[in-house]
Amino acid sequence: MKFLNPDAEVIRHGSALPHWQQGQAAQFLTFRLSDALPVSLVNDWRVKRDEWLAGNPKPWSAEIHAEYHRLFSRKIEKWLDQGMGSCLFADPASRTLLAETLMRFQGERVMHHAWVIMPNHLHVLYSPLEPQDKLIQAWKSHSARSLGRGPIWQRDYHDTVIRDWDHFKNVVRYIRRNPLKAKLPERSFTLWESEAASRL
Repeated sequence: MKFLNPDAEVIRHGSALPHWQQGQAAQFLTFRLSDALPVSLVNDWRVKRDEWLAGNPKPWSAEIHAEYHRLFSRKIEKWLDQGMGSCLFADPASRTLLAETLMRFQGERVMHHAWVIMPNHLHVLYSPLEPQDKLIQAWKSHSARSLGRGPIWQRDYHDTVIRDWDHFKNVVRYIRRNPLKAKLPERSFTLWESEAASRL
């Protein structure tokens, strides 16, 4: 398992929200359906986040990362867990198609550690074996084609390079507990964990 090395080179991509990749270092990714949150809510959140980012450029210490999560990530997570939008993945057949898309590249382009498909978003903990932007684009485009619904995904996504083993364990537990926190019925989400993650 590889984690973020603060002394090694990081590849950056994306313009609206900078994304980081450091080789095969583990990543925690969240992306959502395009209608999962009202535009006005997201725009207000984005203005506040951009102001904060301007005063707190990366790389971040663990404390600054925790502050970002407290101020911005948790707000989005709370809104997503309220089940806004079409909630396409409340449907088991749609979740099955997305799960097949995620696992299609397992061992070749990605090593999954844990993921959960929620009704309007998903969380994925994985190690990328190729450029992350290409991998995510493949997931989005293949799943949209499989579902036959046209463009369904939000353009951007939120990603975090995993810092260390404790961070990894916390993310596994977050993914596992997310459906419980959102009070979802058992048949309205799909959780997958690798053998190693399931022991944490």
